[in-house]
Amino acid sequence: MGRAFGKLTRVRHVITYSLSPFEQRAFPHFFSHGVPNVLRRIQASILRVVPPFVGFYLIYTWGTEEFEKSRKKNPATYENDH
Repeated sequence: MGRAFGKLTRVRHVITYSLSPFEQRAFPHFFSHGVPNVLRRIQASILRVVPPFVGFYLIYTWGTEEFEKSRKKNPATYENDH
């Protein structure tokens, strides 16, 4: 009933290699190379990433405080009301 999927056409002059999943190591050198690499990359980019977040956080908290202040009524305005 036709060719199987993955072998629909014949490609000439292309060499493909594959390795059995049973012969691969899923996490080679994960702790010895991976963790230090992550720490190095974080250290290299922290000065570019953190300042905008801190700035936006300070602006957001200031704006929220100002908004809450503007919602409150001034009690001195209503002292003489009965």
